[in-house]
Amino acid sequence: MADEKGSLTGLTDEEAKDFHEVYMSGFTLFTGVAVVAHILTFMWKPWFV
Repeated sequence: MADEKGSLTGLTDEEAKDFHEVYMSGFTLFTGVAVVAHILTFMWKPWFV
């Protein structure tokens, strides 16, 4: 057990990089949808005016 090395998740570096790419793609898509929704809502019913 002392010579086991790796990440806490058990993923290899390549698997972690792949997971990070997929995660960031989903995060970017979600953020884009949220920004568009806020813009459309503000156009419909402005709350800072």
